[in-house]
Amino acid sequence: MYNIFLGLIVLVFALIGCTPAPAAVSTATATLPPAITTATATPPAPTAPPSPTIVAITPTATVTVAPTVPPTAATEVPVTLLPLTKPAAKSSAEFSGMTWYGDFLILLPQYPNFSTTTGDGVLFAIPKADILAFLDGSRTDPLDPIAVPLIAPDVRLTAHGFEGYEAIAFRGNDVFLTIEGSPNRKMTGYLVRGKIAPDLSALTLDVNSLQTIEPQAKISNFSDETLIVTKDSELTLYEANGMNVNPAPVAHVFSTEGTPSGTIPFPNIEYRITDATALDASGNFWAINYLYPGDIKKVKPAPDPLAAKFGQGKTHAASDGVERLVQFHYQPDGITLTGTPPIQLQLLPDDLRNWEGIVRLDNRGFLLATDKFPETLLGFVPFPSP
Repeated sequence: MYNIFLGLIVLVFALIGCTPAPAAVSTATATLPPAITTATATPPAPTAPPSPTIVAITPTATVTVAPTVPPTAATEVPVTLLPLTKPAAKSSAEFSGMTWYGDFLILLPQYPNFSTTTGDGVLFAIPKADILAFLDGSRTDPLDPIAVPLIAPDVRLTAHGFEGYEAIAFRGNDVFLTIEGSPNRKMTGYLVRGKIAPDLSALTLDVNSLQTIEPQAKISNFSDETLIVTKDSELTLYEANGMNVNPAPVAHVFSTEGTPSGTIPFPNIEYRITDATALDASGNFWAINYLYPGDIKKVKPAPDPLAAKFGQGKTHAASDGVERLVQFHYQPDGITLTGTPPIQLQLLPDDLRNWEGIVRLDNRGFLLATDKFPETLLGFVPFPSP
């Protein structure tokens, strides 16, 4: 009996002793979940994959925007017109070249006999003083050019396929002109020299000095339209020097006696070169760079590096045409672009102007002359503001 009672007591204590075990397990179980929760919460820190999104957005924006930023838009310069009296004001005067002889502006008609049925025709001279007076406002009436008689016996016959005079330049009283011709439908250029009387009473050409200049591309109505005189040579420049029609352009060089003495490199430049100023003291000169949309099939322009580098003015960006002045540098071993931004002329709303003559006017700017498109025009363009 005693043994039975003792066994019951032991059983009760055993049962009582088991009770804490569940509490201990319960405590352990309660402790673990927080630990598990903490461990689980830590990994989500990598839930910061938004980070790549932010990084990706920044470079994408930079790379996309940069190439679409255009070059700075170029400033365009308006042209001030100087009225002329007839016959120089007629469209048939068709000026194709211009230069200074002392203090006289000499204008060369493509066909000097346009206003006469006898003789070889005339060139025109305008005193610089009259031009400055008009620009300064002290003169308002049209400029009245002086007729300079041209004496050119047999030149029209000897320059086979004669299609008119294209450029003019002086060295002292010696004068040099280029002529365009198309004998047997093949374009050809010519260089001829002569003398001018100091009193402007005559400009006389020597037909025996005529030299042939071969074209650099097979383009109708294109020849050496630009003439530059140095102290010991004459240089002629071809009209088309773009990459697609004349990959390796050159300037033709002639001695002071007017005989051929080789070529020197000239840079590729799109569109046409129609005339140039005289060299300055640094060997620099400016040339007219022109594109008439109707000539696009002829000159087959490549993408224009100057427009890509310097941008386009407002009227140029809205037109297929180009009217601008480009600066070059001459050295005896070659001609290069100077890197100076082109001077873009403010275009007219409806017409392009075929500028064919250019000179510097002191430190003020440039004088320009057109042929008959859209009409005979003499204009002034100031140097751009720095």
